[in-house]
Amino acid sequence: MSAVAPDPDSTMSVANISGAPDHGSLIAAHLICSTVARCNKKFWMPTQNNPETYCKEDILWTLFAQSTLQTNAHNNSIKAEDINFLSSIIPSSSIHLNQPTNVYLVPNRTWTYLQVSSTPPPSATPTGKHILIIGGSVTALTNAWLLLDMGYRVTVISDRYAPAEPRVTGQIAGALWEYPPAVCGQHTDEVSIDKSKIWCQISRDVFTDLVEKHGELHHGIQIQIANFFFTHDLHDASMKGQAQKMDEIQKLGLPGFLHNPKLIERHRVNQNAGVADAYRHEAPVIDTDAYLVWLNELVQLKGAEVKRIDPIKTDLLKLEHELLEKYQADVILNATGLGSRELAQDDSVYPIRGCLIRVKNDGKRFPIIKEVLAVSNTDTEKMDNIVFIVPRNDQILLLGGSVEPHEENLDLTMESQLVKNMRARCNNFVTGLENAELDEVPLVQGLRPFRQKSIRVDNERRLHEDGSSSKIVHCYGHGGSGFTLSFGSAMQAVALIEDVCTGKIGQGRKSVLSKAH
Repeated sequence: MSAVAPDPDSTMSVANISGAPDHGSLIAAHLICSTVARCNKKFWMPTQNNPETYCKEDILWTLFAQSTLQTNAHNNSIKAEDINFLSSIIPSSSIHLNQPTNVYLVPNRTWTYLQVSSTPPPSATPTGKHILIIGGSVTALTNAWLLLDMGYRVTVISDRYAPAEPRVTGQIAGALWEYPPAVCGQHTDEVSIDKSKIWCQISRDVFTDLVEKHGELHHGIQIQIANFFFTHDLHDASMKGQAQKMDEIQKLGLPGFLHNPKLIERHRVNQNAGVADAYRHEAPVIDTDAYLVWLNELVQLKGAEVKRIDPIKTDLLKLEHELLEKYQADVILNATGLGSRELAQDDSVYPIRGCLIRVKNDGKRFPIIKEVLAVSNTDTEKMDNIVFIVPRNDQILLLGGSVEPHEENLDLTMESQLVKNMRARCNNFVTGLENAELDEVPLVQGLRPFRQKSIRVDNERRLHEDGSSSKIVHCYGHGGSGFTLSFGSAMQAVALIEDVCTGKIGQGRKSVLSKAH
């Protein structure tokens, strides 16, 4: 019988264990628990944020809930012999599980790209500066990682982190690396696209390094073949923009690139799906549930304080002095996505609702789909009804997608007409998908944090009432490309933070990233 996780907010009825394990034991157990989490989506995460606050009962219960041992699920009791077994796999001294802290982001001297290394960057000396990051998803945690490796102290605060219910925005993302503009294609201004073309390449290099150099870390990243299909021949006049995008991808030398309409037949695309051309290339695909837990875990092991707080719904400029004093910080980084409407007083921030259907991709009801299949927007038709079929991991296939600007209600169900239409499009695209079995979590939905202007990575320009400059840096508005742009935009944000810390705003590190401004 499988153990049933208790309500995180209630008192657990598990056997009392006297004595508190030491710090190293807690860290080790936290890593074991998190590794289990990446292997089983039913994993229950304790409510505490830091490994130091996990009690041994929590750890034992979490491990037990994923084991094959027997339990009485009615009273959540664990047999004494089972406790002894589980205790034996939590060592009393510190251990290194895959040595997760030996993963460093190393920029080059000109601050134009990042690579992943097992040794810290030469510049990673303690700066004595403390950065407060507000936000709990991929943008916030990526910035935290880079700042830590550059020698900063970091505190991250948010009302939610993955795993969470409702899910944080990053957990909902399809998380396919895409050269801009993305399939959901709402960032169309030249400034955003130019920035994104630089940032996405930095992120791709990091994701690829993590797969090739640190595949043992169970970070949830895979390199897959991504196939993009089009309703017209790419040489058609109406496809000028898409043809230009394809040419740029080819010039970048992305592995696996191939432009060939025969890809339509190779992937058994229905003849009545209305596609006429296709190309492919390799692309990182991120299992967001696994990756966000891993990333949170990584920054904590590197020394970041990650705290859960009540939501902030006030202009950060008005709270700046209070927050800097409370956390003894030197700079605040705002990475709150949609929250920036209030925190940055930015009326140009708006949501685009999106949803994805989750089906089992085990080969029992249709041939296993191992590659990404997507129908992109044409130049003349900005289709909201896109086709987006992505293997999330070895068990789950995502079917999408939907694009609903300014829709904030997360009230979709499997019976909603939009969801029915979305599944019908996918069923019509690949024969056999109509037989797909829904996952236990069949539908996920979230709000992509877009901005009517370009993605914002810059300093707070407003002054305080006394005329003094703000020490806030903003990093938000990534829309549906948060993972694709995460490391590139973090490089830009960290360069700005460095300028604030050194008092050289506008005069400090001149990154090539700034050419996109």
